[in-house]
Amino acid sequence: MAAAHGIGDAAELPDCNQRTPLRALLCLIAAIRLVLKERPSAVISTGAAPGFFCILIGRLIGAKTLWIDSVANAEQLSMCGKLSKHVAHECLTQWSHLASDTKPRFRGAVL
Repeated sequence: MAAAHGIGDAAELPDCNQRTPLRALLCLIAAIRLVLKERPSAVISTGAAPGFFCILIGRLIGAKTLWIDSVANAEQLSMCGKLSKHVAHECLTQWSHLASDTKPRFRGAVL
């Protein structure tokens, strides 16, 4: 899909969610391979399970990690956002009423 948009150097992970456990396992394996291959110094995600897996593996290899919960999650943090509060170095929400004193914090909306 990235190549179709003129992006040449990109990696794609399988999409998954809590209702697709087999795909989630395949995505986790792909995330492990990707993060171990690339050895990033930082991992940033704006949501979804593939991003959470990269945050988790990135944290394990010593990368700085940032989770920005999707602007679509206006009523509550996403499931991965709730997990990221315990894993990511920094966890942000784009809705002030979802922020806390620790994680997630509100620094404004991305959009």
